[in-house]
Amino acid sequence: MFRHLYLLLPVVLSAILLGDELPVSPANGLIRQLQESNFDEVVFAARGSNPTDGHWYANFGYYAEDDQIKAYVEGSLLAKLNIHTGETTVLLQDATGTIRDPVVDYDGKTIVFSYRQGGTVFFNLYEIQSDGTGLRQLTHGEYDDIEPCLLPDGGIVFVSSRCQRWVNCWLTQVANLHRSNRDGSNIRMISANIEHDNTPWVLPDGRILHTRWEYVDRNQISFHHLWTSNPDGTNQMVYFGNMHPEGLYIDAKPIPGTDRVVMINSPGHGRKDHTGTVAIVTDSNGPDDLSMLTDITEANDYCDPFPVSADLFLAARKNKMVLLDRDGNEETLYQQQKIPAGKDLELATVGLHEPRPLMAREREGMISSRVDLGKATGTLILTDAYNGRNMTGVEPGSIKELLVVETLPKPINYTGGMDPLTYGGSFTLERIMGTVPVEEDGSAFFDLPANRSFFFIAMDENGKTVKRMRSFTTVMPGEVLSCVGCHEERHTTPTNTRNLNALQATRRAPSQIEKIQGIPDVFDYPRDIQPILDRHCVECHNPSRREGRVLLTGDHGPMFSHSYYTLTILGQFADGRNSDQVNLSPYQIGASASPLMQKLDGEHHGVRLTNAEKRMVRYWIEAGAPYPGTYAALGSGSIGGYYQNKQTENNDMEWAESKAASMSIATRCGSCHKGDLSLPRYLSDENQLSFWKPTLMEPQIPRSRHIVFNLSHPADSLMLLAPLAREAGGYGACRKLNNDGSFGHLAAVFTDTSDPDYLAILAMIDAGRNRLGEVKRFDMPGFRPTAAYLREMRRYGILDKTDNAETPVPDPYKLDRKYWDSFVYDPGHLEGNP
Repeated sequence: MFRHLYLLLPVVLSAILLGDELPVSPANGLIRQLQESNFDEVVFAARGSNPTDGHWYANFGYYAEDDQIKAYVEGSLLAKLNIHTGETTVLLQDATGTIRDPVVDYDGKTIVFSYRQGGTVFFNLYEIQSDGTGLRQLTHGEYDDIEPCLLPDGGIVFVSSRCQRWVNCWLTQVANLHRSNRDGSNIRMISANIEHDNTPWVLPDGRILHTRWEYVDRNQISFHHLWTSNPDGTNQMVYFGNMHPEGLYIDAKPIPGTDRVVMINSPGHGRKDHTGTVAIVTDSNGPDDLSMLTDITEANDYCDPFPVSADLFLAARKNKMVLLDRDGNEETLYQQQKIPAGKDLELATVGLHEPRPLMAREREGMISSRVDLGKATGTLILTDAYNGRNMTGVEPGSIKELLVVETLPKPINYTGGMDPLTYGGSFTLERIMGTVPVEEDGSAFFDLPANRSFFFIAMDENGKTVKRMRSFTTVMPGEVLSCVGCHEERHTTPTNTRNLNALQATRRAPSQIEKIQGIPDVFDYPRDIQPILDRHCVECHNPSRREGRVLLTGDHGPMFSHSYYTLTILGQFADGRNSDQVNLSPYQIGASASPLMQKLDGEHHGVRLTNAEKRMVRYWIEAGAPYPGTYAALGSGSIGGYYQNKQTENNDMEWAESKAASMSIATRCGSCHKGDLSLPRYLSDENQLSFWKPTLMEPQIPRSRHIVFNLSHPADSLMLLAPLAREAGGYGACRKLNNDGSFGHLAAVFTDTSDPDYLAILAMIDAGRNRLGEVKRFDMPGFRPTAAYLREMRRYGILDKTDNAETPVPDPYKLDRKYWDSFVYDPGHLEGNP
């Protein structure tokens, strides 16, 4: 019996234990209900939680900057509680290990759980008997296997970092859905999500209910809701919430005898340890009706709810196990105090988790497998591209093709932002796969590579974006998947009753994706777009002319090129912008909604691009308008990063040149440039601006570090040219500040380039150029990816494990491609195939 656990039974005076009198009703009724259930014991885990990282998923693995910095906490136990006697029995305890996610097998006696043994670094799946005997390891390998659930077909579904990818907006690894045999053999990836899947559980009909986090060209912290799939990974479909930003829906389980599930509604972007309110939801009125979701608790410090019956729920609340009913009435069942952890110390803060009844249960419904592991593709049938929500104005017959785009996983990531991949936009590189035809009746029928993440863009005869999918879909090997239309209700059926065989598209063999000639499949702005600007735009939009006060040169700013920053901040392409907007109206996103495309046919001062050049710009926008075309660019080549990103040069404010320049800027510019006119004072000074909400500001008042400092040609920096007299080669753009606060006639701040303050600012920018020449940006000769990027590529087997810091690095673009190619499904290699 473990002395730090105790049961609060109705006959116990809680004044001794809680310092208050135990309520007689309704709490006593909840415990009586529990004692009248058809089980006697509850299994649970207790452990510490990450004290520094508040993300719900940051609880396994290590951090990008250093693989010795772990996301898990040492010290945990697995125990069971007798609900009648209050006796507790420790089944497994590990002072330096971590135990999590117990689930009871159908026999009511065997417990499967995730366990990182003390002295090791990876979580694997284990089983143990309810009497503490028979500990056996099920899965093996240098990856993390967590959150198991038993399947009615005898397998196990769990989430695993075997997917070999990293969170697109954080410094930790991704885990998504895998399945295996009951003994842990034949592990197979059944989700191609490039972000997390979490907490799978089986619905009565045999489908897997789970949390899916995704953000395809939309806000990275707003869409992590409930989805379902079959146990073989087929038929992936939203269950509830994907049209509504905010709230993490997690730890969902079906409520016996109802069509509802109980879950945690974790506020905002979710909280660590999956904490939030306990909520009940049903999809009986479709996946988007928020009136079908009800919070049954007000406080949001609960986790791991388990439905004992239609009206009684076990849950964890901090270090307590509690009972709840549908009205939110609550009673504390028992409380965990401390557990031995690390070097014989005790964790002062302990979380209690995953209370599960130890009882036998019926298997859920069985769904026959629809996969053919001998095939490398699946097939998708679109019945009617015009059938969907928010399609007003799209005339029948106007959609001619679907652009097929793949969203590509990241091998490493260093920051909560998207820098330097985009400025305020996508977090991922997107690969243009090609096009498939849409027939006159709106149908399409085509093959897709298996187990990868794709989205589709409906395009008209002129190649304009009619409608853009901002989620992703996946087909399993051999799967035939059908959808009704563009952004239709996912639970609807076609408005017509045509047999699928009557569709025009299905009267022929499935279309194969046709590559688009003359464009790269993965775009790189300096390589693919800047040369077009150099040919057609830079003659007018350069530091010497700066027509419209716009710069379109490829000169390096502290993080981006001047042209890339300028096109972004002036809203010249419509790429989604990391927003909460969902299901935009036709022609509101993509190249067709981008002002830049209107400037390419002679309307803008006679500038006329070739058809090949226009295609290049168009498809670059459709691919999310990225800056680098390689993930090797992440965490490198910048002066000034963001606070999580310790890989970039972010201490330039300590340079002697920066201190002197900052003083000069304050002295010579500060009296006028304050508030909304303020200027950055060193190269990494964000100046209260951010890519999170990039303001479409007037180009006449540049105040971002990304545009006022030129690290390619320091003397061409706006920070120097604007206050320099025209006679000395500057713009002479500064005006005298009058006593009444208005601005008067032009008054040069620097009359010539010998001014000591001018020289101080120039020296800082020149120091930045020199430093950038040392650290290298991805488009500079001699660029070498970060050590962490190379570490992960070795871990994935993309690079030889014997490589070291002195080993020549292959072309990073080819290295990325080899990494992505490792996810191509190979029917000849089934065991562990991602």
